[in-house]
Amino acid sequence: MSDAVGRPAHCDAELDASGLNCPLPLLKAKMELNRLASGAVLKVTATDAGSQRDFRTFAKLSGHALLHEEDVDGIYRYWLRKA
Repeated sequence: MSDAVGRPAHCDAELDASGLNCPLPLLKAKMELNRLASGAVLKVTATDAGSQRDFRTFAKLSGHALLHEEDVDGIYRYWLRKA
């Protein structure tokens, strides 16, 4: 399910990691995912450009699905579905 610009419209939890530098956005996302049920969607907002590489790699290695990512004026958003 997506909205008009292709973002997943639904998320079960949101994490604002704005202002945090690598590796904190990913570490906080991992902790939040641990609290969620399998299949739940976590939306993460970050401002660290390195988070793009981190979240892509994390999704590949962890088995969680990176449903969508976006970069709008240095604000990075990620939608992860817990495996």
